[in-house]
Amino acid sequence: MMANPIIAPFPAARLRRMRRTPSLRAMIAETELSPANLIWPVFVTEVAGAEGEISSMPGVERLTLDGVKRAAERAAGLNIPAICIFPHSDQDLKTETCERAWDPENIGNRAIRAIKETVPELAVMTDIALDPYNINGHDGFVVNGEIVNDETVEALVKMALAQAEAGADILGPSDMMDGRIGALRAALELEGYKHVAILSYAAKFASAFYGPFRDAVGASGRLVGDKKTYQVDPGNRAEALRCVARDLAEGADMVMVKPGMPYLDICREAKDRFAVPTFAYQVSGEYAMLEGAIRNGWLSRDVMMESLLAFRRAGCDGVLSYFAPAVAEMLA
Repeated sequence: MMANPIIAPFPAARLRRMRRTPSLRAMIAETELSPANLIWPVFVTEVAGAEGEISSMPGVERLTLDGVKRAAERAAGLNIPAICIFPHSDQDLKTETCERAWDPENIGNRAIRAIKETVPELAVMTDIALDPYNINGHDGFVVNGEIVNDETVEALVKMALAQAEAGADILGPSDMMDGRIGALRAALELEGYKHVAILSYAAKFASAFYGPFRDAVGASGRLVGDKKTYQVDPGNRAEALRCVARDLAEGADMVMVKPGMPYLDICREAKDRFAVPTFAYQVSGEYAMLEGAIRNGWLSRDVMMESLLAFRRAGCDGVLSYFAPAVAEMLA
């Protein structure tokens, strides 16, 4: 008859064994972050004297054309594959008809050309929405107090074609109008820009995290009403996923969730359900909170890396982040 087995008076599974040294931790790391997972959003201004640090986004600057060229060179040197341009336009050029949005000589299109002349291999992403050029601060035309959809889509097509002609590699429709992805894709195909990719802001929520961005592009104080008639309610998970499905069906190559960290559940579900390139935008409010806490000494700079790893763990292939150059330097 066998003796009763000895029950060990210690843990059977010591998970700390594989955490003991950096090399052991590296062997079992489940999530990795590299500069290839980053897109760096930058602001470029055509307004004399408006360059320099943005007060609500410490460490982030509006750049001149020469400044954006230097930023592109820095991105390439850090192996960041893409830079995303956001224009800061002269207030006197903002109108209700927003015709500056598709002007080949607007600051956004000039910045695309400048980057492509300086660092041709760097991918250039753009923003497609009317708010930088709209006196009402909205992403679409405002008619009798209503943000009209189809007329806005027609304008967005003109904006997209001007950006494609300037040399953009990736178009980022952030407007949330219905049917705009299909219209953009059809126009790009017809006009010979089949190679231009669309990274759709497919699940963009009506969030309170965008405030500092509006300062950066000069839209603060100009918004008439709010954006709740075209952006997704923060509590609506199923609707957000319907938006992703629709944009993919209309021809989007990649999709984005915006904001980022408050919506990691949407990132995870979008990636699992659709298995397409999925991105998130760590937006201005997220950046301002973290950077403010870092500068006050409440958080260490390691929080930058941790926050971006959270996106990767949630299934994101990449992240638009104002921390991109700092994190790329840490990774190097």
